[in-house]
Order: sequence, then C-alpha cells, then structure tokens
Amino acid sequence: MARLDITHLAKSFGPMNVLSDVNLHIESGEFVVFVGPSGCGKSTLLRIISGLETMSSGQLRIDGTLMNDVDPAQRGTAMVFQSYALYPHMTAAENMGFSLRMARETKPTILDKVMKAAAILRLDALLERRPSQLSGGQKQRVAIGRAIVRQPKVFLFDEPLSNLDAELRVRMRAELIDLHRRLGATMIYVTHDQVEAMTLADKMVVMNGGVVQQCGAPLDLYDDPGNRFVAGFIGSPKMNFLKARIAVTGPGRVTVSGIGGSGAAIELPFPGFDPALSEIEIGIRPEHVRLAPEGAAGPHDVEADVAFVEELGDVTYIHADMPGGERLIVRSDGLRYRGGRTCRARLDPGRFLLFDATGRRIRPIHAH
Repeated sequence: MARLDITHLAKSFGPMNVLSDVNLHIESGEFVVFVGPSGCGKSTLLRIISGLETMSSGQLRIDGTLMNDVDPAQRGTAMVFQSYALYPHMTAAENMGFSLRMARETKPTILDKVMKAAAILRLDALLERRPSQLSGGQKQRVAIGRAIVRQPKVFLFDEPLSNLDAELRVRMRAELIDLHRRLGATMIYVTHDQVEAMTLADKMVVMNGGVVQQCGAPLDLYDDPGNRFVAGFIGSPKMNFLKARIAVTGPGRVTVSGIGGSGAAIELPFPGFDPALSEIEIGIRPEHVRLAPEGAAGPHDVEADVAFVEELGDVTYIHADMPGGERLIVRSDGLRYRGGRTCRARLDPGRFLLFDATGRRIRPIHAH
C-alpha cells in the first residue's frame, strides 16, 4: 500500500495543454477512479504516475519520495491495460510470472507467487492454457495476476473492462471490488463510464479538458456537484437542465419563473442569493421529477410534450420536451404512463440545483 501526492502537475504536447495544475492526494489503500469523457487527460495522468509518460511540470510523490525522474520499474507500480497485453505463445502461468523471470527471481519464488495470485483470482485450473484458450474475463484476470505477482505499492488500471460484454463487465466489477477488499492495496482506475466509477470508487476524480473538476466520494459528487459539468456527467439518466429567470429576490428567498419556457413560478428558500443574477439554469435529477396525479394542477407542475417513453419494467422514464426546447426526463416507479402527447410533471423544488451562465454552482450563503 502507498499514498500518492500530486502537486501542480501539468502536461503539454507542444502548444497543446493536456493536463493543467492537477493537485491530488490519494490515501494508502484507497480505490480511486479517474473518470471523464474521452480526451480529458485521465489516461495521460495514469501514465505519468506509472512513469510511462513524463510531466511538463509539477511533482509526484509516492510515500513521500519524489518520483519525477525515477525509472518506471523502480516506482512500485503495476499497470493493467485495456488490451490485456498477454504473450500469445505463453501459458497463463508463464504470462503471470514473466516480469519475475526478467527480474531473475528463482523458479520456486516465481511458482509460489504465481500460485498465490492464481488462488486469489480463481485461475488455478487455467494456468496451463494459452490466451487463445481463455475467455475475455479470464484473460483480464491473468493480466491482473501479472500485476499481483509483482507485489506493487500501487495498482494502475487503464480501462481494463472496456473490451468485455455488459454482463461480464458487471461480474468483473464485483471481482475487482472483492480483490481490493482482500489485498487492501492502493488502486487507481481509469474509465469513461460513470456507472463503473460510481460502483468501484472510494474516491472519484472527475476530469474534463485536462482539469480536475471535482473529487470526493461518489454519492457526495452525485448529491452535491460543484459545477454543471459534474452534475451532468454523474448520473444515469443524466440530470435535467432547465433555463429560468429570477423574478423576485427577498430575505432568504428567491422566486424563479419561466422554468423551461413554461409559465411555472416557484419560490425557494435561498439565503444570500446574488441579486445581480437574472438568468440561471435549474438542475434536477429525473428521480425528483414525477408524473403529477390526475386532477388539479399543483404549484410545482409543468406541462411538456412527450417525445418517447422507456418502459424498463420496474421503472418508466418519460422523455418530454419543454416549451423552451429543453428535454425533461421524468421517472415513474409506480404510476405507469397511460399515453398521450403531453404529460404533466411535478418538480421537487427542494431538489433544485442552481447554476449561473458559466456553469458555476450557485449556493446559498448561510449567516453564521
């Protein structure tokens, strides 16, 4: 196990900045997931930690030791790649023990470490098979076993499940969680799949455009995103965003109107709202928007034109278009959608998140 400290790390390729002022602290034994869209810099950051890529500026320390100029083999890290990177002419056991053989470990030592890793990964019966005789999940377990035998301080995973089918990905996620629990090792994992990140991480690091947008526990980022990008990236289906105007501000309260181009006006408790703001965006998750029951319209209801409906059995999602053109996703657990071109959705104003024109989160200011 090892702790990592990254301070003011930057990386550029010529005039193009790939990473900008990255600052992270990773505790010993944490499972940390770097997540973000393709091209956001997460794999480059992982490669810098491993030593396969050099940084342009900044510092990387593992257990307090500066690693900027340390050879990759001496850093105490082990990488598991998306492509498995197994030698096709070697058996699973030979692939797992290859790095130890290159390090001139004795045959009994290699055999002992390979057998221990195989027991952890339930590969005992597959050690004599070559990669062509293994399934995708088995190949990935062999690649992980190759990392385990090196007994690294830090495991680095670069989108290791991307080549697997959906069912196998779910099973392998469970196996990785169990592996982390049993090894207690520091693990850093890269993915563009936010569901995968939510499932695996002790700590999530959300990246976009080479910048760390926010880091923290998965549910903290889900419930309390720091900006519009994080709010929209975390969650499936994604958060609804509706344009609105500030109609009235008062002591500890604000009234928003024209929500999504509708006639709805809703008053919110909101201490310390900036009176200079007039145009905002409301973020609200689909589970906090429900079909309104038949009958009289409520004060928090909006009308929308139904675009399509996802019937998933236990839950139904109604995708509807607001008068202003924004898409509104409504979740219904018990009340089935009965059809019709329009629907009436009931918003929960207690769950509104407010954002300004730059995507910055607008937070209440509580007096102390």
